[in-house]
Amino acid sequence: MADAQPSLSRRARRLAAPDADVWRVHEAALERLAAGDDIILLSVGDPDFPTPEPIKQHTLAQLAADRTHYSPALGEPALRQAIADLETRTTGRPFEPEQFVIFPGATAALFTTFACIADSGAEVVVPEPMYIGYRGIFAALGISVVSVPLDATRNFRLDPDRVIDAINANTCAVVLNTPGNPGGNIIAVESLARIANACRQRGIWLVCDEVYSLFTFEEPHISLLRATDNLDNIVVIDGLSKSHAMSGWRIGWAVAPPDLVQALGDFSGSAFFGSCQFVQDGAAYALAHDEPFVQKMCDEYQARRDYLVQRIAGIDGLVCAPPQAGMFVMLDVSAITADGGRFAQALLDVARISTIPGVGFGATTRSYVRVSLTQPVGVLEEACDRINQSLPAIEAACA
Repeated sequence: MADAQPSLSRRARRLAAPDADVWRVHEAALERLAAGDDIILLSVGDPDFPTPEPIKQHTLAQLAADRTHYSPALGEPALRQAIADLETRTTGRPFEPEQFVIFPGATAALFTTFACIADSGAEVVVPEPMYIGYRGIFAALGISVVSVPLDATRNFRLDPDRVIDAINANTCAVVLNTPGNPGGNIIAVESLARIANACRQRGIWLVCDEVYSLFTFEEPHISLLRATDNLDNIVVIDGLSKSHAMSGWRIGWAVAPPDLVQALGDFSGSAFFGSCQFVQDGAAYALAHDEPFVQKMCDEYQARRDYLVQRIAGIDGLVCAPPQAGMFVMLDVSAITADGGRFAQALLDVARISTIPGVGFGATTRSYVRVSLTQPVGVLEEACDRINQSLPAIEAACA
């Protein structure tokens, strides 16, 4: 008689579903790249820039100074102070270090936030297309999603009335992402204020993910922390992965009201037991010495965006609008196929280019693929040349 087999939790089984197919093209591209194939990766949002050298050198000095021990669950005081100083400067309202909690990455901050504000079975209202990572968090925690489509014909503009109308008796939070991933859209300050007021009146949370806040182009980002007068139900998530090319350092944070700060700290202390000391020291230094590095990266992303949008405009069957922010361009392939996943697979098979199928961000972008700007203009030029030359074969593969 065979031994009984232990089983996985329902939570773990739920995690197997949300984005299982989304990364299939990317994973196949990585396998081919490892085998020596000439693959152009335009699928992930990992900056191709190195972390600025002064940040690395300061962090190495902290490591040499034995800053290698346990850290407070809420985060190192110096980093919390640096973030408070940053928000005070950018929003024009005073912030104190006690309002911030440090996490090993913005994703950990998001997971912990939802673990602390939402019970299993609760609902969250989220504009769509949405960041792929949200779905795994919501699935693990048993949270249901009420999607509100953004207006793709207007560069993924958010209609605040549609968001407010989607709130119901089961809603525990509205989740916003500005600047948005994947759409690169910036939510207008008036819309932020209206949604914040509606959430406050209904006694629900408003969580705003602002990790692309420093990568805006023609129009500046306005934080929810500045857009609303009352922060009693507000949580804002941010981090350094994108803005400072520090994705592997795993530093993110949340700003929240006092009771939630305490809960976030309790959860973080149980789940993560703090974040790395010397990495937090490096993050504090980065926030105080970042302006020339961040602006240089932002300017480069804008140049890449401009080049790609201009080239796509000359390719029949493909359409894209210039995103307002971020490091992605959403490519509308509906003139070729309604299935962005089919297009992404054909693009890899025929042109050796890896992108992400738009359906991973929601049904709204099923006929899109997301193209990353994390390659220099020279590589984007080669990618566009390949698409132009291979388009008949790509169209045939999608037929």
